Amino acid sequence: MPNSAAQRAALFAATTVLLAAGCSDGGSGAAEPVTPTGSGLSALTSQKLSWAPCPAPSAAEGGGAAPSPLPGGTAWECSFLQAPLDWSAPDGETIELALIRAKARDASRRIGSLVFNFGGPGGSGITGLPGFAKDYETLRSRYDLVSFDPRGVGRSDPVECATDKELDAYYALDFTPDDTAEERTLSDAQKRYATGCEQNSGPALPHVGTENAARDMDLMRQVLGDEKLHYFGISYGTELGGVYAHMFPKNVGRAVFDAVVDPKAGVEDGALGQAKGFQLALDNFAQDCVDRGDECTLPGTSVAEIEAGITDLLASLDKKPIPGIGDRQLTQTQATNGIAQALYSKEFWPYLEQGLDAADGGDGGLLLSLSDSMNGRGENGSYSNIQAANAAINCVDYKERYTLGQAKERLPQFREASPVFGDFMGWALASCANWPVPGLWDHPDVSAPGSAPILVVGNTGDPATPYAGARSMVDALGKGVGVELTYEGEGHGAYNSGSACVKQAVDAYLLEGKVPASGTVCKK
Repeated sequence: MPNSAAQRAALFAATTVLLAAGCSDGGSGAAEPVTPTGSGLSALTSQKLSWAPCPAPSAAEGGGAAPSPLPGGTAWECSFLQAPLDWSAPDGETIELALIRAKARDASRRIGSLVFNFGGPGGSGITGLPGFAKDYETLRSRYDLVSFDPRGVGRSDPVECATDKELDAYYALDFTPDDTAEERTLSDAQKRYATGCEQNSGPALPHVGTENAARDMDLMRQVLGDEKLHYFGISYGTELGGVYAHMFPKNVGRAVFDAVVDPKAGVEDGALGQAKGFQLALDNFAQDCVDRGDECTLPGTSVAEIEAGITDLLASLDKKPIPGIGDRQLTQTQATNGIAQALYSKEFWPYLEQGLDAADGGDGGLLLSLSDSMNGRGENGSYSNIQAANAAINCVDYKERYTLGQAKERLPQFREASPVFGDFMGWALASCANWPVPGLWDHPDVSAPGSAPILVVGNTGDPATPYAGARSMVDALGKGVGVELTYEGEGHGAYNSGSACVKQAVDAYLLEGKVPASGTVCKK
């Protein structure tokens, strides 16, 4: 698979598949948008960053080689930012947050830093930004491109839950149990996983939530020397950006939210929306297969027939897994996970077709590889901490604690929403049932009166953050803040979709401050 596409899907995907994270109805538990003060905070805001050539990514960041220089020879630089472990006690213990940057090409016209968060939550910006750098090279004309590993992620005091061997066994489990024995097995495994997170992650676990990450970004803004935070958030990064805008509206510079999380949907509504979104993406994939006729290797001459073949495959894997990679087998859960991974980008559709065709013939290697990418498993068998951080951040953020029994009661509506993904996402409602740390809020408050305009980009074919979330975010940000831009296309996110219209609109705003008319539509 093309590396940047694989990285992007892995970063963006974490929220959806294992946690079905969302927000619940009711009032917000968000704190007042005030950063604590104290002598320790003064020292933190005046700290000087020491930039040096970036090392190879850590195991928690996914491993691999150190990032290569950019076109023209600009080198990637890395540093650490000191931040309070507990923002309510800024004079206390600190943690290190890993940063990466590439300097602007034209220093004479430099606007400032443009900070990226690529989603998850749990995605490493240290590996993400170099992986996608070519997509943002135009923006580097006037910005230092900056990203970071949020607290609990990658190199920033990472959450740890299990060994690589334990994770292999965990992800091979049946996450859609069919009887009480399988329910008990799943419940016991989830309890062990949560206990491992608590035992291995230390005192940082209660402090990895989105509000603290937003405070970290404002500290980052000050230390980088920027009067305003210029920001590009994708997927979960839009939720983080919305929380930042609520807490620090006067500090918002030019900001773009792409692949937008709905800040007002409940946990069930959010998960149901995702089930429908992935089903829509699968329908579009199947229709493309039908349109190509004999070129498509999947059996069936209609969308219904192709999808029936997929549900039959998953049912057979539930009874008997097939050979995957090495001595690992492809299970029903891993196959579903792999299918979802491939729907994040139209670039992946050929791999999905090949993987389904191969699995139908008894070879589960490609679908298992796709599932591994979603879970952060490298070819050497080591896991990044993307899913551990995802669980920790979501469960600290949200109060909802569905039991397996409560999730089971809601399966009929999930099955109606998606014959393929309904069970998978319905059972995932119980992902935080055993979490050792209580959640903070019912839903995030993203109202941002007084903020500069925020460009909110929605994609009509987005499987993971359905299109309706963009309009909801615009409404929640408040009058005069959210500016809606629609892309009528496929995949998760719009800026990297290849749409010249979207790219021109976003670039004109970030580089020249030209705000497009709200309601602008970009066609495929």
